[in-house]
Amino acid sequence: MHQVLAGCLSIVACSSLNTNLSGNLWENITPNHPYLAQQLNCENPQDQLQINRCAGLSYERADKKLNQLYRQLLPKLSSARRQKLITAQQAWVKFRDTSCEFEESAYEGGSIAPTIVAVCWEKLTLQRTQEIQAYLKSDL
Repeated sequence: MHQVLAGCLSIVACSSLNTNLSGNLWENITPNHPYLAQQLNCENPQDQLQINRCAGLSYERADKKLNQLYRQLLPKLSSARRQKLITAQQAWVKFRDTSCEFEESAYEGGSIAPTIVAVCWEKLTLQRTQEIQAYLKSDL
C-alpha cells in the first residue's frame, strides 16, 4: 500500500502537464503515517485528513483523463498548432494554479485548505478536459 501511494504521489507531481502540486495538498500524508495502513473510504471520509486525501484522489483522476486527451490531441496537430497548444496549456496551468491559490487564501492555514485547492483544481481540470475533447472532435 505504501509503495502504491508513493507511486501515485510521484505520478501526480510529475504530471505531463507540469502540474505543480503545492505542499499543502499532501501535508500530513507521508508513507509512514499510520492512517495509510487503513482502507480509505471516500464514500464516507471520517476526518479532514481523509477528506483532503479523497479530494486529492478525485483531482488525480481528472488530471489523468486530461493528460490522456492532451496526449491524443498533440500528434494530430501541425507543428505550428502543436506549439500553440503547448503554450496555451502552460498558460492554463499557471491560470489554474493562481486561481486556486486565490480560492485557498480564504482558508490559509486551515485544515480544509488542501481540499479547497484539490476541488478547485478538479473543477478547472474538468472544464479544460471538455475543451480538449471539443478540439479532438473538431476537424482540426
